[in-house]
Amino acid sequence: MNLTPDDTLIAWMLDIRREIHQYPELAFEEKRTAGLICHKLDELGISYRKEVGGTGVVASLHADSQDTPCIALRADMDALPIEEKTGLPFASKIPGLMHACGHDGHVSMLLGAAALLKRIPNLPGKVVFLFQPAEENGGGAEKMIEAGALDGVNGIFSGHIDRHYNVGEISAQRGLICAFTDEFHITIRGKGGHAAKPHETIDCIVVASLLVMSIQTLVSREVNPSFPTVVTVGQITGGSAANVIADQAVLRGTIRTTHLDSREKIILGLQRMVRAMEDLYNAKATIELIPGYPPIINNPAAATIARTAARQTVGKEGLKKQPYPSLGGEDFSFYLHKVPGCMVRFGAKKDGLANVAAHSPRFDFNEDVLPIGAEFLARAAILALKDIKTLS
Repeated sequence: MNLTPDDTLIAWMLDIRREIHQYPELAFEEKRTAGLICHKLDELGISYRKEVGGTGVVASLHADSQDTPCIALRADMDALPIEEKTGLPFASKIPGLMHACGHDGHVSMLLGAAALLKRIPNLPGKVVFLFQPAEENGGGAEKMIEAGALDGVNGIFSGHIDRHYNVGEISAQRGLICAFTDEFHITIRGKGGHAAKPHETIDCIVVASLLVMSIQTLVSREVNPSFPTVVTVGQITGGSAANVIADQAVLRGTIRTTHLDSREKIILGLQRMVRAMEDLYNAKATIELIPGYPPIINNPAAATIARTAARQTVGKEGLKKQPYPSLGGEDFSFYLHKVPGCMVRFGAKKDGLANVAAHSPRFDFNEDVLPIGAEFLARAAILALKDIKTLS
C-alpha cells in the first residue's frame, strides 16, 4: 500500500497552503478557507457537510453502515491578528492578519491525507475529516462536537507543525503533552487625583505594579517545581496622563499548568492576593477567572498507533519523544474528552528561523513537512481502523 505523496500531490498541497496563507481569516470567519476546502474535496470526489460548528467542514470516506468503524482526522483553519513580516512571495494580503501558527499547513496536510486515502479501494472502515474553525481561543472544537462532528467516531488523530523538530521527525507519545490554559482579569479601583498630591489618592497603578510582582511568587514558592507552571501578566491598562493618578487599573494574564493541584493553587493564590491588596492599600479589587482549554492527554492505545504510523512514515530514527509538556494550549483536548485519540508534532524547522516562535510576525515553516504530515495522518487512520478494538 503506497501512501507516500507523489510530486503531483505535493505540488497540489503546496498550492493549497500558499493560497490559504495569502488570505488568512480569524476564528469563525474562515468562509474563504472553507470554500477552498470544499472546492478541493469536490476535485477529489469526497462528500462533505459545510457550516459545521460555524464555518467548519466535515468530509467522509466510505460510509458503508452504522456498524463500520470510524476514525476522525482533524485540522484547524483559523489565523491570528498579526501583521506579517516574513517577506514571503505568498505573504498575507490581508492587513493585520497572518497564519502564524501553521494552520494553513495543517489544512493542506489533511487534504493531502484525504487524497491519499481516496486512492485506497477497500478502506477497512470510515474516515472522517474535520476542518475545524477557531482553535485560537475560539473554542471551535466544542462547536464542532455540538454539531455532531464526532457522532459515530471511535478515535481521532491530529498533528501540529513544530519548529523545535527537524523535518523528517515526528513526536508521538502517550500522556500529557499540552497544558491547562486559563485567563484572568483583575480590576483595581482606587481614588484618582493630582500626581503631586498622592496622599489625597489611592494609587491603583502602584497597587497593580505590586500585584504583578507578587504574582510571580505563586510559581516560585507555592507550586511543586516538578510540575511546569507559568503565570504571565500580558496586559496592564490604566491612567490617562503623566500628571494624573489613575482611579482604575486592569491586569490581564494567563495561567498555564500541567497538574490539577498546581492549577488550583494558582487560582486560590491569585484570589488571596487580590483580597490582600484591598486590605493593604484600601483599594477595591475584583478578579474574573476565565477557564480555558483542558490539557491534551494522549490515549495510550492511540499513541501506540501514532508511533507505529510515525515509524512507517519517517523511520525509527525519525520518531521522537517530546521532552516535556508544552505550556501552550490546544482545543484538540475537547475531542479527547469524548473519544480516544492522539496529537503528534511534525518537525518543520526552517533554516534561519530556528528562534522564530509561533505567533511571531516572522513565523514560517519548512514546507517539506507537508507530505510527511499527510502520509502520517493517512497511515494513522488505516492502522486505527484495522486495530479499532484497542481504542474501545
